[in-house]
Amino acid sequence: MIKPIELVIFDCDGVLVDSERIAARVQVLLGAELGWPLTENEVIDRFIGRSSASVRVQVAARLGEETAALWSERFEQLHREAVDAGLAPVEGLPEALDAITLPTCVASSGSHGKMRHTLGRTGLYERFAGRIYSATEVTHGKPAPDLFLYAARQMGVDPAACVVVEDSRPGVQAARAAGMRSFGYAGGLTPAERLEGTGTVVFHDMRKLPTLLTEQ
Repeated sequence: MIKPIELVIFDCDGVLVDSERIAARVQVLLGAELGWPLTENEVIDRFIGRSSASVRVQVAARLGEETAALWSERFEQLHREAVDAGLAPVEGLPEALDAITLPTCVASSGSHGKMRHTLGRTGLYERFAGRIYSATEVTHGKPAPDLFLYAARQMGVDPAACVVVEDSRPGVQAARAAGMRSFGYAGGLTPAERLEGTGTVVFHDMRKLPTLLTEQ
């Protein structure tokens, strides 16, 4: 028997804040600057939805530890500058949050500092304050289930009663590994075909999320 939903777990980048386009643009720029030319599609496949530690491991394997450290430092700087220049919530997200009556939390590959910045910049931080969880708090990031299981445990909810809202393939894979239902948002950077075949319900308009939740 399928349990009723008791908790909605939101990813942050690309689900709450429209930051994945910024991140992809910065990663392409850094690749060209530091010796690893990457297309946007390659960035989506390799980096989007993964923790900064995972990205750093990939860069180190390709370019060495010294360059990986520089890459991480430059990414934080350029990303922060781009966010300050004009970051917005995902289209339709504020309206969706207003209509959702279930308990919610955030579980993201980003650090707490990054989320305080992006969520604060878009006026969303207070909506989730005290219910924000980062991959820095667990051993393995997405696509491992650790982060979502940790968030459910902190919120006191059975994983089978949780639903995850994600926009990346590693994210929806992590939700499935955690035994949670998921919705894959394909209205941003990640195209629908990268989310299909993962057991997630793919949708394109964040305003439809409240209705989708009632159908589960």
